[in-house]
Amino acid sequence: MESSETSVGPIGEGLIELKRLKAKAQAMGNKEKLAARKEAGVLNARERLDYLLDPGSFFEVGELATSIRPEVRDRTPADGKVTGFGTIDGRLTGVVSNDFTVLGASSSVINGKKIKHVKDAAAKRGFPLVMLGESSGARMPDRMGAAGRAILGQDPTEFRRTREMPLVSALLGDCYGSSTWYGCMSDFVAMRKGATMAVASSRVTSVAINQPVEPEELGGWKLHTEKTGLVDYAADTDQQVLDLVKTYLSYLPQSAREAPALTPVPEGSNEAAAAILDHFPASSTQVYDSKKVINCIVDSGSAFELKPRFGKSLVTTLARLGGRSVGIIASNPLHRGGAIDVDSMRKATSFIVLCDSFNLPLIFLVDQPGFLIGIDGEKRWAPGRIMNWMNALSQVTVPRISLTIRKNFGQAYLNMGGGRHADISAAWPTANFGFMDPKTGVNILHGLKREEDPERFDKLVDQISQDSSAFALAGLFETQAVIHPAETRQFLISALDVQCGSGSFVGEHHLANWPTSF
Repeated sequence: MESSETSVGPIGEGLIELKRLKAKAQAMGNKEKLAARKEAGVLNARERLDYLLDPGSFFEVGELATSIRPEVRDRTPADGKVTGFGTIDGRLTGVVSNDFTVLGASSSVINGKKIKHVKDAAAKRGFPLVMLGESSGARMPDRMGAAGRAILGQDPTEFRRTREMPLVSALLGDCYGSSTWYGCMSDFVAMRKGATMAVASSRVTSVAINQPVEPEELGGWKLHTEKTGLVDYAADTDQQVLDLVKTYLSYLPQSAREAPALTPVPEGSNEAAAAILDHFPASSTQVYDSKKVINCIVDSGSAFELKPRFGKSLVTTLARLGGRSVGIIASNPLHRGGAIDVDSMRKATSFIVLCDSFNLPLIFLVDQPGFLIGIDGEKRWAPGRIMNWMNALSQVTVPRISLTIRKNFGQAYLNMGGGRHADISAAWPTANFGFMDPKTGVNILHGLKREEDPERFDKLVDQISQDSSAFALAGLFETQAVIHPAETRQFLISALDVQCGSGSFVGEHHLANWPTSF
């Protein structure tokens, strides 16, 4: 008996054509381009999806799409972007994987429709969207002339970021145009070293400004992880970048409409809490690694820091406490003594927006001497950045818990969850809530230097310090508890139980429209 594919008539002919077109789409660009990627150790668009998604879970849409322009229709399998849905650790996810072997994965009328289809489904049905970026920018013939202008801006939601669902970008090669735009709109961005992200390529930029430009200088991983803060992490290989994407998504809910899932608490998570003082210096003038303190508090192995190379005087970390996903903003005395600079302000604000948008309780671990003041900060809008932060924090509806470890000075006291900006606060006995360092305070308030009158100077320092102690603040019920450092983990877990209830806490998301880059 003949198979249906070789049977005579329209059905058989259609099935033969379907098989041919599917094979063409699966073959992507050409063998030479695919072989060159393999030789360089770089995954192609479909291999990236195979690595990212659970085996056998990919459900492709738009496989047979091609360019709308007849002259390149036969050279545009899947129109340069592989789109669809699949699962990551059993959780549904929308995916767009740019195929650079097809006209540089350039943006076109048709593949724009494919992206919109996946993005709309993720927003409407409630699951994350992952963009695997590598593109040359706009497809010039599609965008030139009056006809090209007419297709731009037809989707009013294309660049609207309302945070219905987590949006993640992996930058895995040359990223210009749409890959850059989605990268700048994403909640989390990971980048392969050697990739670039910029408005236009170094070649185009060189022509425009009439001077040579290196791709790494224009938009490489060091620039974006250390200077712009647009990229959270850089890694050596495609696989490592995709692993970072998986890890990040494990902390978040499927959408803003639900709370992150509770996870089992690893054995031994409580033991490290008892040794927390091993990582804390006896002298108030010595620095310490706040990341080690965080690891003593959270569930074992759960700390996942965001933007570790940017704004280093604050640490922003996703973690779990008692199996619950949380966001932690911690002072970092190892960098500038914990003084908060402009980059740290931007980093803190974006992290607050992330946590409030996706129902992650916020925890502040505070040891800050105030904002880093000076001419450079003023030129970079420091006052505006401080107020941006305050504006965001005042609109937060997820639980906010503040714990002061040591210094908590000046206006930054409010930015780090002081006063009415925390639902519950606590302090270690080492906490100091002065407006500034007591020695500086004596100099400013009394015009006195220690060498002028050591006895009186030390007496005034003691007086200011006593008025600013954790016990003084607790006496006014401006902090709800003074705790032994070894009790920190349990205090935070108990406070979260009170503030979150059964674990199904979902906020009001007043910050959903907050810009992703500012």
